[in-house]
Amino acid sequence: MSNEQAKADLAEILDGFANQMRVITQLQRERAALTVSATVRGKRVTVTVNADGTVIETRFGSGIEDLGYAEIAKAVTEAAQQAAAEVARRGRDIMAPVSQNRNRLPKLTDIVPGMPDLSKQLAIPEPPVVSTAPPKSPERLGGFQEPAIETVEPRHGGATDSGW
Repeated sequence: MSNEQAKADLAEILDGFANQMRVITQLQRERAALTVSATVRGKRVTVTVNADGTVIETRFGSGIEDLGYAEIAKAVTEAAQQAAAEVARRGRDIMAPVSQNRNRLPKLTDIVPGMPDLSKQLAIPEPPVVSTAPPKSPERLGGFQEPAIETVEPRHGGATDSGW
């Protein structure tokens, strides 16, 4: 490969990289602006999540008083899970062009003769599926007991105690 060809190839890679960074920045902004709401129990419970799946609003509609506390709790959890799943799907859809663009760029091994392809050795493994089961359910425990959360009662006295 001639020196001029190598320079041209490197310039192409750098241009592609700069363009990829611009695209990623724009797509990240679009993703960050996402919100999704899910409504359950006949429009009595609505939960809205942000792009990270964090609950940002919970609303109760008319007729909420017809549900018991356990039903309301279950409905809030269900709506939050539905909204989080949908916002995750939309986020993946928004970021899909990043993977497509990455596959079109030449690899470093195409430009530098003899360079080992590290992409297979350095591949990030897929994370495990995160459970949506309640904290003490058999699915979540999987044979392990969750550590007990110790409740600390406030002590009377201390540095501000008048007997000091």
